[in-house]
Amino acid sequence: MNAQAKLTTLDQSMMSPLQLDKKRYLWMISPALPMIGIMALAGYQFAPRPFKKAFALTGPILLHVVIPAVDTLIGQDQHNPTAEQVKLLEQDRYYARLVKSFIPLQYVANIYAAYVTSRPNTPLIDKVLLGMSMGAINGVAINTAHELSHKSSRLDHLLSHLALVPTGYNHFRIEHPYGHHKRAATPEDPASSQMGESFYAFWPRTVIGSFRSSIEIETRRLKRKGLGFWSKENELLQGWAMTAGFHTSLLAVFGRGSLPYLLTQSFYGISLFELINYIEHYGLLRQKKADGQYERMMPEHSWNNNNIVTNLFLYQLQRHSDHHAYPTRPFQALRHFDEAPELPGGYASMLLPALIPSLWYKIMDPLVHKHYKGDLTKANIYPKARNKILKKFGLFKQEQTTDQL
Repeated sequence: MNAQAKLTTLDQSMMSPLQLDKKRYLWMISPALPMIGIMALAGYQFAPRPFKKAFALTGPILLHVVIPAVDTLIGQDQHNPTAEQVKLLEQDRYYARLVKSFIPLQYVANIYAAYVTSRPNTPLIDKVLLGMSMGAINGVAINTAHELSHKSSRLDHLLSHLALVPTGYNHFRIEHPYGHHKRAATPEDPASSQMGESFYAFWPRTVIGSFRSSIEIETRRLKRKGLGFWSKENELLQGWAMTAGFHTSLLAVFGRGSLPYLLTQSFYGISLFELINYIEHYGLLRQKKADGQYERMMPEHSWNNNNIVTNLFLYQLQRHSDHHAYPTRPFQALRHFDEAPELPGGYASMLLPALIPSLWYKIMDPLVHKHYKGDLTKANIYPKARNKILKKFGLFKQEQTTDQL
């Protein structure tokens, strides 16, 4: 290292934490989300009857209205840390503590919600609406589990499972780092959506496919250790036992009155997270090399976005390309890539369009077409929609002619 480089490194190491990361304290927004849930529950519990449903709907309103509006208003941040700054950010334990602080607050919110929804004067519709609000929090908690699942520590893996317990999505801790990261942006990956595939077709494919994949991955791991699936070392069984214990305890304490809430929050939380999965790799495909193997994961295989507010809530998950390039890199050090395909809005803004197939195709299919410069043979296309998509872009006859040749 030359003298100038050494001087630069020294200067950067002497930077204050706030100089190193101007958003340092804004990252508290994500672990503050369960606190918003707790305040909404208190508002629901003590508000006059005409105002209760507004508090019950806090989660969906925040998720689908407030965050997208503020996200659009505040805009983007494409700032990248330097290589030396990345090292300093990775070494700062403040961020790891911040991620972990989400979990105890998440549990307080879930227990409080189970209590509120178990009251005899809580109508069934309100139990469902409160379940949706808590489902929004527990869906974001899956992203907390995601951040922890890539760490090497057994404690981090345990905390990842704890964040997944309310939704019961514990298999994600296994499938995501060892399955999705291996197969992302290929037809073999249940968590990579295909061009022309609606979210309603993707949901059962990803939920069932990821569940099966996690069992296969854990079975192979245990087999290498000379153990069977029903071994006490099976991490899936450990996670499912934690989930069963948590939900059984809530039902034992608060009664069956909280069951509609528990079912709703789990379904909503899982669906919210899978909506984000649906967005992340839509239509993108890694090409096969001469030996039949897929090319390595590159920035162009993930949809990215730099909208500040959604990134603050989701630990910068929208810088998805860098996450796939460096899965163990903590969120605060993730970088923007100019060559990565860009979404027209933040993840929060794309959630509702993703639920309306015709609108989603109208927005995203031209972007996939543009990304591949009109050559949709390079796209990951849903087989049932292939002919329709090729006709849409005037490529159907062209492909027929190519096949005949």
